[in-house]
Amino acid sequence: MCGIVGLHSFEGSSEDLTKTLASMTRSLSHRGPDDDGVWIDPNARLGLGHRRLSILDLSAAGAQPMHSASQRYVIAFNGEVYNHLDLRHELKHSEWRGHSDTETVLAAIDCWGLESTLPKLVGMFAIALWDRKLNQLTLARDRCGEKPLYYGWCGRTFSFASELKAFESLSGWDREVDRDALALFLRYGYVPAPWSIWRNIKKLPPGMFVTVSGKKIDNKLPEPTPYWRASTVASATVVKLLYERTALDELSTTLRASISRQLVADVPVGAFLSGGVDSSLVVALMQQESTDPIHTFTVGFNQPGYNEARYAKAVAQHLGTRHTELYLGNADALELVPSLATIYDEPFGDSSQIPTYLVSKLARQHVSVCLTGDGGDEVFGGYNRYVWAPAIWRQVRVWPRSFRLALARLITTVPSGLVESIVVRGKGDLTTSRIQDRVLKFSRLLEATGEADLYQRLISQNDDAESMVLGLEGTSPRTWAGREASSFSSNSEAETFVERMMFNDLVGYLPDDILTKVDRASMANGLETRLPFLDHSLVEFSWQLPMQMKIRHRQGKWLPRQLLYQYVPRHLIERPKQGFAVPLACWLRGPLRDWGESLLNESRLSQEGYLKPSPVVQRWREHLSGRRNWEHWLWNVLMFQAWRERWA
Repeated sequence: MCGIVGLHSFEGSSEDLTKTLASMTRSLSHRGPDDDGVWIDPNARLGLGHRRLSILDLSAAGAQPMHSASQRYVIAFNGEVYNHLDLRHELKHSEWRGHSDTETVLAAIDCWGLESTLPKLVGMFAIALWDRKLNQLTLARDRCGEKPLYYGWCGRTFSFASELKAFESLSGWDREVDRDALALFLRYGYVPAPWSIWRNIKKLPPGMFVTVSGKKIDNKLPEPTPYWRASTVASATVVKLLYERTALDELSTTLRASISRQLVADVPVGAFLSGGVDSSLVVALMQQESTDPIHTFTVGFNQPGYNEARYAKAVAQHLGTRHTELYLGNADALELVPSLATIYDEPFGDSSQIPTYLVSKLARQHVSVCLTGDGGDEVFGGYNRYVWAPAIWRQVRVWPRSFRLALARLITTVPSGLVESIVVRGKGDLTTSRIQDRVLKFSRLLEATGEADLYQRLISQNDDAESMVLGLEGTSPRTWAGREASSFSSNSEAETFVERMMFNDLVGYLPDDILTKVDRASMANGLETRLPFLDHSLVEFSWQLPMQMKIRHRQGKWLPRQLLYQYVPRHLIERPKQGFAVPLACWLRGPLRDWGESLLNESRLSQEGYLKPSPVVQRWREHLSGRRNWEHWLWNVLMFQAWRERWA
């Protein structure tokens, strides 16, 4: 796990190129605290930079940027290729300098070429490859989007980096906020690919590579080329695993193989453990692979309703792991808030970024690598919306739309206090803010015009985001996930809605929210995270399963649960899905109130000229009064304001 940067400049001196590249590389020191490297081709006016977090081959033989044996290729590589030893055996190469996966990738490219090598790689990666013979630069990203890669033109300089903060080193960089991307962020809580918050910088979508010629400047970005597409996998796969025993055996074999590959490291390895299905299953199979207790990590909050640490501890005790937990008070989490804009150098509104960072910080004190359960929800149908959204839609779609709209308006006028008195009573540890969330979400679903619109309302935190952004004309541009979804065709008309939701989450929400969150939180602490559920063989296997092996009895992840029950008793696992939540609504009314007031000040918003002040001020006042819970809506605005203050 590392950080990579590079630029191809047609202006300035070689000294300027070297200085800029070194500055870009230093900006990513948190991603690679162990070593750094810079390589420049003065004739081509191209340079590559690398920050190294040493995981495999801790010697100088693993240093980057690295040359191929033929000297034709130079690479800057971020990530891990878990099957690189298998590739070495296939290559039958006899003169290895070390045992790093980067050297294996270079040898494979030397032998087979990049386009033939990419489909052979099993792992997570962002690659920058300079071909000295063809004088061209190619960027590539892993299939599911675990590792980030941004790129674009700045005047007469083409540049790329693992994180946006590296572009700050470019002289003459036009820091123009992309208002279309801002509207997308306010809608979803993240900036979806291929867009970034900066107008002249794009994200390389997952499973893609893009090649830029080093011979000319046209300031145009060529269209990325796919080497693997989730839409092809999902559309072409024929459901074939109809026997439960067969499917369970194949899941066990495939997931075990993924975990076994990801345990390979020259440094200590542990795991995040929440006590949920995904992380518990990963930990259970890790422990099966290890002769010693594996190290597991959990953070919990002292506030009732926001703590899963006790469940994680019970699972850890049953499995016999070496468990470390940290209970946090509000002050511990709130202390992190001012740093979020620096850690996530693009506006990012998923508030679980806070506990994710804190558990990464805890783990880094003991290990250098952690396996996580991320990806299981998207691959095996774990989100609650896959169960209740189709059920609700079947009921309400027969109602006249005029009645649904009127009912939705009525629901939104009910004060939060009344909602609490009517609904919360008898619901155990469900917090008031979560109940209010569900009630308001139901009111938005009533307004849906169809299944596609209903899904968009489910994942949107602001249905009218475009109208909030000043200077924005028309609707927001189409996202990469949206384009992929349009090419996806379901295998069964009866299951179309659920399958389409799962597919949209796989290509959109997963890489742009979940994987972004995990990457930035872990790398800010110099920790590598690995995600066994996102091995592409496991993703492809999941699309061979009939839906009843994913969702059954109104519960998701049916097949992984059956495997987990072989190692962990049901009573330690079976409970309502909670998520990695924080008491955001209370924080905004309490300890974060002054911070929020300063960022959402009406005159400040007017002067900055990005957002319409009136809806922001109105919702802020309603939230403070307790009449409404606008925590997620407001958090997105606050994250943009904090980001703008830090970077723009």
